[in-house]
Amino acid sequence: MPKLLLAGCGFLGEAAADFFSGAGWQVVALTASAESAAQLAGKPYPVLAADISSPPALAVVRKIHGLFDVVIHCASSGRGDAEAYRHVYVGGVRTLAEVFPEARLLFTSSTSVYAQTSGEWVDETCPAEPDRETGRALLEAEAIARATDGCVLRLAGLYGPGRSVLLRKMREGSAFLEKDGVRWINQIHRDDAARAILAVAQSGTPGEIYNVVDDTPATQREVYQWIADFLGCALPLPGPADLERKRGWTSKRVSNTRLRTLGWAPEFPSYCAALPFVAGVGAAGVDDGSAAASP
Repeated sequence: MPKLLLAGCGFLGEAAADFFSGAGWQVVALTASAESAAQLAGKPYPVLAADISSPPALAVVRKIHGLFDVVIHCASSGRGDAEAYRHVYVGGVRTLAEVFPEARLLFTSSTSVYAQTSGEWVDETCPAEPDRETGRALLEAEAIARATDGCVLRLAGLYGPGRSVLLRKMREGSAFLEKDGVRWINQIHRDDAARAILAVAQSGTPGEIYNVVDDTPATQREVYQWIADFLGCALPLPGPADLERKRGWTSKRVSNTRLRTLGWAPEFPSYCAALPFVAGVGAAGVDDGSAAASP
């Protein structure tokens, strides 16, 4: 039975841990606080509270649970600033690699590292030159993982059960069309992202990067039109572009071709296809809260 340490048992990490456990893996999960760990006490795998950037904290995990075949960094910076990014991502990946050198390391990064702005298609061979310190911290963490023959998964904007930032904005009336809605948006359902992590752990090429995104990039106007049609409301009004977004202003279409070579395919090929399932959970939707994913 292969053994997994999953660091960051949050919105995505919990789903990934469940998929690995269901696939026959022995799972140990880590979360940032004792409160979060207590909320997950009913899981069929242990969930421990630990600071993943602390060598002593991870040394305790190693002493109790021994060696692992795969270690996944799936933690979030909690919407923090560049310093928080460096602590959680750079510090976390480096410490996991140092304390568990025998394990294959997977790091969940973000498609926001692609800074293209002209709506072009990008794949893993395209330049990743983010203009924000947060994006540069992600790239540094990626390099640490790949230096150990680990894999990097660059996730598009995460959404899922009860969580969609775009749906929430439409429902609360804060949505608007930036630059008339021409910016391209890339998204991925949480469960499809969790399945992608499992596919890369099982079959990914050491040192490789994989984009984790659905089949259907869409402009902001198209996405809001899908939501408006579903809710029976009007499109948002035009508004100014937020050029100071934490991960930068980008507009590109991200390809998932490389990930598909592993046999993965999204259950939800577009946000439109998933919308009835997402909108049916929760009365107002919740911000996705994913620090390692960006549309």
